[in-house]
Amino acid sequence: MDDHGGAHGFTSVDTQPRPEEWVGVLDRLGAEPFYVGYKRRLRELLGASAGGLFLEVGAGAGDAALALRSDGVRVVAVDSSLTMVGRARERGLGCAVVADGQRLPFAAGRFDGVWADRVVQHVAEPGLMLDELVRVVRPGGRIVLADPDYDTQVLDIEDQDLARRVLRFRADAGLRNGTLAHRHAGLFADRGLDDVAVEARTLVVRDPAAADHVMGLRSWAHTAAERGFLASVDADRFVAQFDDAVRAGRFTYAVTFFLTAGTVPGVG
Repeated sequence: MDDHGGAHGFTSVDTQPRPEEWVGVLDRLGAEPFYVGYKRRLRELLGASAGGLFLEVGAGAGDAALALRSDGVRVVAVDSSLTMVGRARERGLGCAVVADGQRLPFAAGRFDGVWADRVVQHVAEPGLMLDELVRVVRPGGRIVLADPDYDTQVLDIEDQDLARRVLRFRADAGLRNGTLAHRHAGLFADRGLDDVAVEARTLVVRDPAAADHVMGLRSWAHTAAERGFLASVDADRFVAQFDDAVRAGRFTYAVTFFLTAGTVPGVG
């Protein structure tokens, strides 16, 4: 499933022809070992303990929030999509509400920590969202972000210049903030957070079905051509070389995720 364009699926789930399909996309991704592993690390970086109150922004269908709640942690989840919030409630997450991460409906200092997984890449005003995360977390509480940085992409097809042009489209035009993740630590520092730490985890995809059916990678070139970023003949050539790489067993795509954590400074 392709997720390009001005109406990117995860920024406008409820307006899609079949919004429930995006729930399936998240479920497929969440089952992949890479995602399971880094999500576990996000929980560790959050430092949540039983009885604490934590917020997930952009919670999707609620699986990560439910996993944290199973550890005895109190969790509130917000998402901008009514479809996603409805599914989260169906799965047992009672404290799930529709809200904009850039305008959170909570009092200052309400939470012991907050996290957002693959969310900042989609929001219109990342700085405003980070200000909101800092506002709703108590002094000494933790803020944790995870996002891929599409400046780090590589793809093994024959024409590497063509690959770079298509990946550049993905980085610069396919997402609102596709190349911001390596700057999250700087944004934390600008807001005075303490103990800022960054970890990098690289997703390596060798299964072309995963890359195509979940990420829509094979379709990126034609999307770029439709939007005037690439000639149609080059888009056709990209698909042909993509398929050649698959047949030859050489297909490799990789992108690096950045996990960034910081602590809201104490009073005084």
